[in-house]
Amino acid sequence: MTDTQKATIDGVEYNLADLSEAARQQMANIRAVDAEIERLNRQIAIAQTARNAYGQALAAALPKAKAAKAKKH
Repeated sequence: MTDTQKATIDGVEYNLADLSEAARQQMANIRAVDAEIERLNRQIAIAQTARNAYGQALAAALPKAKAAKAKKH
């Protein structure tokens, strides 16, 4: 028994060995782009986490609203 690699595209299952070289290349391109999207999403999550931390640090560094108003009067 052999393990035939398969792919499901638009609900249709294909044997990879039966696909043309051009079709296999496009599948490789899609996989590469999907990996890049995942990498970029991780980078976005890191940047959002950093932004949140900077926002919290800024909030802590700002004078309190009531204290700032009292100093003005």
